[in-house]
Amino acid sequence: MLGIDDPQIWLAYLLSIGSALGCIIYGLVHWNYKDPLEEN
Repeated sequence: MLGIDDPQIWLAYLLSIGSALGCIIYGLVHWNYKDPLEEN
């Protein structure tokens, strides 16, 4: 696929894309949470 024959390269690409998506989802979920230290 796309000229990349090594499965380890594909694994690295998939893990980095998955990590980026996970960070985006985490950020969207926790967007408006208040910091407990700011409430004092």
